[in-house]
Amino acid sequence: MELKIEKVDWLFFLLCLFAGVLAEEAFFRGQIGVSYFVFIAVFYTIFFWRFHSFSFSHQRVGYLILISIWLLAAGYYLNDTVLFYALNILVIPSLVIFHLALITSPKKIEWNKPFFILYTALRFGQGIRYAGIFISYIAKKLNRSSNPKQFDVWKKILIGVAIAIPFLFVVLNLLISADAQFEKLVNNLPNLFSFQTEYVFRVITMLIYGLGFFGFMQVLIQKNVRIVKKEGTLKLLQMDGIITLTVLLLLDLVYILFVIVQFKYFFSGTLDNGFTYAEYARRGFFELLFVTLINLTITTGVITFTKGVQGKLKIAIRSALTILVLSSGVLLISAFMRMSMYEDAYGFTFTRVLVNSFMIFLMVIFAYTLVKIWLDRLSLFHFYFIASLIYYAGMNIINFDQIVVDRNIARYETTGKIDIHYLNSFSSTGILGLIELYETNPDVPGLKALLKQRKAEREYLHPDTWQSQNLVRDKAYKRLGELDLR
Repeated sequence: MELKIEKVDWLFFLLCLFAGVLAEEAFFRGQIGVSYFVFIAVFYTIFFWRFHSFSFSHQRVGYLILISIWLLAAGYYLNDTVLFYALNILVIPSLVIFHLALITSPKKIEWNKPFFILYTALRFGQGIRYAGIFISYIAKKLNRSSNPKQFDVWKKILIGVAIAIPFLFVVLNLLISADAQFEKLVNNLPNLFSFQTEYVFRVITMLIYGLGFFGFMQVLIQKNVRIVKKEGTLKLLQMDGIITLTVLLLLDLVYILFVIVQFKYFFSGTLDNGFTYAEYARRGFFELLFVTLINLTITTGVITFTKGVQGKLKIAIRSALTILVLSSGVLLISAFMRMSMYEDAYGFTFTRVLVNSFMIFLMVIFAYTLVKIWLDRLSLFHFYFIASLIYYAGMNIINFDQIVVDRNIARYETTGKIDIHYLNSFSSTGILGLIELYETNPDVPGLKALLKQRKAEREYLHPDTWQSQNLVRDKAYKRLGELDLR
């Protein structure tokens, strides 16, 4: 690849280096908070400046992804959910790469096909390659402008240092043994070197980010992508219709028998002898897992790989798939009711509420899949991607932690039962909930002592840097300081 670097490219490179500096400051200077939102704002400002005259494609879905990215980044400031804090470190960059590849791709490319994932990966790989070529380009430029004699001098200096190292090792040990003050001075040298090493790693991190941004976006702005589709080269594996129908009918038979035998057990709201609430809920969860991994996989696989089947056999397969999806819906409802009973008995946790929301999401997925069984023109990947994106972004904005706190407090007002230690441990939202509970019910056993301990440790909630600013943590820090526990 021969590079042609113009003035605008050099200016863009400097802006990418600035974005690299900001990325290092935002992500490696403490706990991430408002810094992620600031970085996304600066990054997309630079991107849209560079691509101001570019004709973007797939803009409707592109806007949806962009809004989701902004919402996820804002979640680092608005909420304090540990799970999403960890997940979004990977999810947001992945969405950004996908979004940039999407809106800069040729309009004829169908983004809702599995091929587009490969296309995105190839563009990202080309960006890394471009960054490597750009480094070689700069090295050649510097080599041409440098004095060969100076290069020889530096080479001889390095040789001299290498020869002196063994002698320095012996001499330093002798001098350390001879003088205590010199020993103290030498012992402090590692602290100085570690300080300098930190800055070396910071510079390296900034350069990696900056060169990565520059290489990826420079590749995207080059309209040199050719999509060649050769007839007959790519053929999807086709499943035999009779074999597929036989498998589906056997599965349907098992599900029908299971639902008939267990129908009263599912929906009576009572437990059979020998079962505890925990066992009841766990069985429901494994049914959910079974529905997710088996039924949905089988359904989408059959829809995708039996497109060549026609006539009455196709209608029979569709009917069998319909029974499979409806049976899956029954199992989902059963699992949802079991989890609800478990929550009523043992309280609400983030995981339990998250599982409930995921079951509702699966019901939406199965409803669309049921329609897709009978309508060929619908796209499964298109809907699955958009629905998953909306669901995930919504979970980040809704603040599940607050839902858990509210439902546990409501349960306390009804039953007098609450796990204050769980609310204390899972996020700053839980601390705020305990403060509200104390203000209305100060006699809850152990609550006052727990809040005294948290008040003594409140400095841990206060951000040391601007990067760690978070609305919920700041509010918890302020409320703990104002709380009167005398």
